[in-house]
Amino acid sequence: MARVDDLASKMRVQIEPETGLLALGVAIAFFALFAFVAQYFELSSSISADKFFLTPYLKFAYVSFLKPHTGQADGGQQSALESFYSAQASIYDATRKRLLRGREDMLGCVAAQLQVPTRRPAGGRRPVWFDVGGGTGYNIEIMDKLVGIEDSFEHVYLIDLSPSLCEVARDRVKRFGWTNVSILCQDARSMHSRAQTADLITMSYSLSMIPDFYSVVDQVTTLLAPRGIVGICDFYVQSIVDVSSRNWTGGTINRHVNWLGRMFWRTWFDADRVNLDAGRRDYVEYKFGTILSASERNYLLGGIPYYLFIGCHINAEAARDPSSKPGSPALSAQDSLERYDSALTESPYMAPQDYRYPPPAMPVRSKSYESALVNLSSNLPLPSSFYQHHPWRTTYSDLLPKHKQFASEYIYAFNWEDPAVDLEILKLQPDDVLVTITSAGDNILDYLSQSPVKRVHAIDLNPNQNHLLELKCACFAASLSHDEIWKMFGEGTHPDFRSLLIRRLSAHLSSNAFQFWLSHTSTFSPSSRGLYAVSGGSRHAITLCRWLFRITGLSQKVKTICTVSTLAEQRDLWFGSLRRVLLSWPLHMALVSTDWWCWKAAGVPPEQRQLIVNDYESKLTPEQRRRMTKRQMTGEAIFKFLEDTLDPVVNHTLLSRENYFYHLVLQGKYTKQCAPRWLGEREHRRLSRDSAKLLDGLRIHTDEFLEVVKRMRGGSVSAVIVMDSMDWLEVPDLNAVKRVKFFDRASKPEHNKRSRSKSRSTEGTDAAQTQIDAIHRVLRVGGKVLLRSAALRPWYIELFERMEDEETGRKLWQVKCMGRRENGKCIDRVNMYASCWLLVKIGDVTPTASLVGSPTMRMKSALKRRRTGSGGSEASGTSSEGDEGWVRASPEALRGRKNGVVDDEDADGEETETEMEGGRGKGRRGVLEDIMLPGAAMEGFDGERF
Repeated sequence: MARVDDLASKMRVQIEPETGLLALGVAIAFFALFAFVAQYFELSSSISADKFFLTPYLKFAYVSFLKPHTGQADGGQQSALESFYSAQASIYDATRKRLLRGREDMLGCVAAQLQVPTRRPAGGRRPVWFDVGGGTGYNIEIMDKLVGIEDSFEHVYLIDLSPSLCEVARDRVKRFGWTNVSILCQDARSMHSRAQTADLITMSYSLSMIPDFYSVVDQVTTLLAPRGIVGICDFYVQSIVDVSSRNWTGGTINRHVNWLGRMFWRTWFDADRVNLDAGRRDYVEYKFGTILSASERNYLLGGIPYYLFIGCHINAEAARDPSSKPGSPALSAQDSLERYDSALTESPYMAPQDYRYPPPAMPVRSKSYESALVNLSSNLPLPSSFYQHHPWRTTYSDLLPKHKQFASEYIYAFNWEDPAVDLEILKLQPDDVLVTITSAGDNILDYLSQSPVKRVHAIDLNPNQNHLLELKCACFAASLSHDEIWKMFGEGTHPDFRSLLIRRLSAHLSSNAFQFWLSHTSTFSPSSRGLYAVSGGSRHAITLCRWLFRITGLSQKVKTICTVSTLAEQRDLWFGSLRRVLLSWPLHMALVSTDWWCWKAAGVPPEQRQLIVNDYESKLTPEQRRRMTKRQMTGEAIFKFLEDTLDPVVNHTLLSRENYFYHLVLQGKYTKQCAPRWLGEREHRRLSRDSAKLLDGLRIHTDEFLEVVKRMRGGSVSAVIVMDSMDWLEVPDLNAVKRVKFFDRASKPEHNKRSRSKSRSTEGTDAAQTQIDAIHRVLRVGGKVLLRSAALRPWYIELFERMEDEETGRKLWQVKCMGRRENGKCIDRVNMYASCWLLVKIGDVTPTASLVGSPTMRMKSALKRRRTGSGGSEASGTSSEGDEGWVRASPEALRGRKNGVVDDEDADGEETETEMEGGRGKGRRGVLEDIMLPGAAMEGFDGERF
């Protein structure tokens, strides 16, 4: 029992008493089981111990917990390993399959990476693989099943310090007949090979057993080829606090191990000289660029924490311009960042040498660029997004509260906007730059498959919505068959999604997205009813429909209405039976009109719901308003809104062939005859064949809409689709909308912080005006904004109509209502919104004369334009509907600049100062981009209603 006494002694020294008791209790329970089975062997003469299925595990328990280690101190690490492994080498593979989880996943990921052209060795040769601490050669056997050892690798070297395990590996090589595999029994610190000759280096559960791990990791760094891949799988424990300030780890999903787990597992494995200290994983992430990283648990054995890491060199070759071809020269770090940043901000690319001369204006920088610059200056790896094969995903921190509020759920599993109407209105051209909300990503893929553009910027604050879009794009980039993609997103299920994720899709996903889907593989499980029934807020609506139709005996009629071929048959079924259930007044008041249902199931926030209520209330007489309580008013408004939504849909669109939106809600899946266009076979061929051309122009931003737009170059965007996002702004006092003063806030997000202490009636107006200003700045003349609203005439439309150039009085927007849901009209196949609006930029702001000067002076200046209200003069321009004229504010005189400080006068008369020296004016440095060259008003705009 010397081994047990030694373990107990360590536990008393290293951990708290309660954790030590827990560990000792688990060990005692294990020993009791062993004693029971041993007694069973003695009593049973009919069972052969050698063939009994528990024999390997009992031998493993004996070696791990009872057998004293006989390794001599002067024998070093090899003597210690032999003491532990010599007695169990023959049963090593049988007992480690359940203990050492994740090895197959890690090998599947690196195999997928090696299929990517930019990861393959230069010159067309086959890769060379070093399996460090490879033990019995199990990894080689798994890789042989995945890609074939003889056909896929030039040579494979297995390095291990244990002679007993190496002997098992040699037997395995002979058994499989591999001629390009060598077994080397040597110290990993002294691997004999030329530098930069290894295209793949793997370490599975060996790093935690190497005492001098720093030198081994450094040796791996030296051996790795410029395009080489590192794959590691091992135990770990770590607190989230350790990584909270790091932006290069590739995400933190499931990484945190609680205090009890950290203490217990560290102590438990330390008994067998396995070190779980966090520094090992940290050092790996410091020495290599993170391509993929994931933290998992082995719940079969009590939730043992383990991680997967796929990395590459941190140098510029690994992080080179994603658009460059394999074999192209490596870029400098600065050059690579400049190319990456120019796409995110829609700014012209400037090589580092161009900065020897004063640029014409201060460059607009993305957050990704800024975070990467901080890392380079601190000798740290770049953020994980810079090492991805595709440039889709931009850098973000999943630990920020604004992202964590969504937990691990996306709201929309499918889009609720009709992309056919969007394309008909916008008429996108190949050289257009489109900015839109991500949502579920269906419409973005529709745009790319039907009317490809130069670039699409997809923006969503919810990281999980972007994970969903990224998964869809990865399917085409990985050249999945149409049948496989249809199973995932047409039927919502795939029987082998986890394997598909690891072996095919992982190479085309960002680390954050890979972590998310690895922890949500059950989403596509057939047993869970699939993607649309178990994920997203829409699952609540789908589940309710199923439940209602089942208990009312209408399930068969639901199937029928989704298959009939005429509108007459469809109307009979709807008005004859189904409508009475879905639009039941008791159900509506008890559930559908509640705050929880509107937000969780329909994705309607309180602010948007208030717009619906306001429209309904405006149609009531004063007497009717007095008689109704707030709850009654809300219930009546939502009920009327649903009537106006669903009845026209049934009257004018065929659910069996045209309207895939409601077909999905009723059936929980699409059919080949009724599905989004991007799921069609023709679109599949196009997106798969031209994925590099069509998809690599996509940029997925995880941030607020305004935070992304304000960092784009002025006049660089052709179209903006804001969907219904402006409905989510707080509804202001409508009288305050008429009093609002126009000025450019796009480059000054911290504008007027004092106003937050004022009445909340102006908060929504300020936020809307700031967003409108930002959109106007980035749009080119003739650029279009498409928005939808739950209101017949949303309050913020007036803000668009009022905007005009302060110098000339020229209107800056042409506003047109493209569809309004009135008199039973169906404005599109969804018909969920009351109105659809198109806003065309017809003019720029006249440049201010005081900004003319030397390039250096323009870089340092940060003059702000402000307008103050003027109640005397009225603008002559009117809106497209010709209903009202608005008061035009008088221009403000530019204030003088003193000692590098610009004085701004707030709307309330108070003055603020912006320091322009050094980096102190960082938050306002994009001011020059607010001043754009004047452009002629767009002529010949066709305002015809769609």
